[in-house]
Amino acid sequence: MLLALSFCGHHAPAQQAPIRVQLAPNAPAVPIPADFSGLSFETLTLLPHADATPAYFTPGNRPLIQLFRTLGIRSLRIGGNTADRPTVPIPTEPEIDELFQFADAAGVKVIYTLRLRDSSIPAVVHTASYLMEHYAPLLDCIAVGNEPNVYEHEFPKYAEDLRAYTPAILAAEPKSRFCGPGTNISGKNIWANGYITDFGHSPQLRWLTQHSYPGSNARKVSDPATGLRLMLSTEFEQRTRSAFDTFGPAAQAANVPYRIEEANSFYNGGAEGVSNTFASSLWTLDYLYFWLGHGAAGVNFHTGDTVAAGETQTPCWYATFWTHPDGTLDVHPIAYAIKAFDLAARGTLLPVQVTGSPASLKIYATRDTTQAIYLTFINKQIDPGQPPAIIEASLPPHYKKISRLSLTAPAPDSTSGVQLGGAAINSEGRWSGGWQPESSHGRTLHLEVPPASALLIRIEK
Repeated sequence: MLLALSFCGHHAPAQQAPIRVQLAPNAPAVPIPADFSGLSFETLTLLPHADATPAYFTPGNRPLIQLFRTLGIRSLRIGGNTADRPTVPIPTEPEIDELFQFADAAGVKVIYTLRLRDSSIPAVVHTASYLMEHYAPLLDCIAVGNEPNVYEHEFPKYAEDLRAYTPAILAAEPKSRFCGPGTNISGKNIWANGYITDFGHSPQLRWLTQHSYPGSNARKVSDPATGLRLMLSTEFEQRTRSAFDTFGPAAQAANVPYRIEEANSFYNGGAEGVSNTFASSLWTLDYLYFWLGHGAAGVNFHTGDTVAAGETQTPCWYATFWTHPDGTLDVHPIAYAIKAFDLAARGTLLPVQVTGSPASLKIYATRDTTQAIYLTFINKQIDPGQPPAIIEASLPPHYKKISRLSLTAPAPDSTSGVQLGGAAINSEGRWSGGWQPESSHGRTLHLEVPPASALLIRIEK
């Protein structure tokens, strides 16, 4: 059973062949992990805030708990550079208690990073034991160190440390599960591939973890317009593909599951006027589907009011949200992409065959447990005056009910005014948008996807 679609632009000559897409709903498909979408925070966020802003992770933070549930967040990673910054206190047991009480209320599991830099085996074992004794059901895995390549420099030194720390933790808590090395994807990726070789077959391994910032250093973005165009370019996509190539095939060949536990557009807090715009929402939605299609167990987007840039804190322009002093939220464009993914990426990812499509148009298909088919179209074209993609979809047999939901904003560089399904996500973390009925002409569905927007289509029997 095939679902066939054709696309053309208003400016295309009549004789030009349309873009064609085919998917087979009964073909082998990629299962979508329920905990694929995640967020990543600095360890510093567990500590009391100097500016009296309410702590993020408390069981009483109702707006944030609601936002996690609204976005479909199922994984919460604690780490970042402040996990290993000697000047940042190690979270106390009461602070850890509040984190896991929050996790329980929000319905997430935690990836927790223990300090390696300037630490000691007894200190690490003490925290690991506390985590396992009190919160094992809510703990996905323990990471020993964050980006150890920054301070240990050579993989053999890190491997030597793990061979000392890991047995000590297991001696105290035999059921502990680990993940690592939590390094940035770059070059030949000696760290990830070394980890696969040395630790990939450990029965205690939960995930190989990697960090990904395809835009590299935000401080090198010359101006917002250039950065925005780069973020939606094929060059940006190629950087992500190249990153996968440095470790993905080796991990899959060794049957080692992996997760992108820290990711965003540009490191050092992102680029203002780029990472906090609607364009970042289009990039994020495509980025999630890329890693899903390449076998990742999930992606955790790094966020916070501030994030660590080396040894200092910087404003977080790639944030999913910022917090107000009263505890309410300023929800940013990237959150809408995560919600769009939550709405459509259910069940399995279906294979899609596309011919003649422009590089700026991304198309994905999924099928949920009720056999409903979801189509996601992401139009990353942002050149002024470009026409929408015109879509003619031939409905598969026995599918009759069609719904649509759009992801839009006033402009690609908008930092507000984003809507999903006709509604914003409010300061309490709630979203009231929804699917709207879509009509068809017999067995044919006619759609338009304007530039700088995304469209979700749900097709049900």
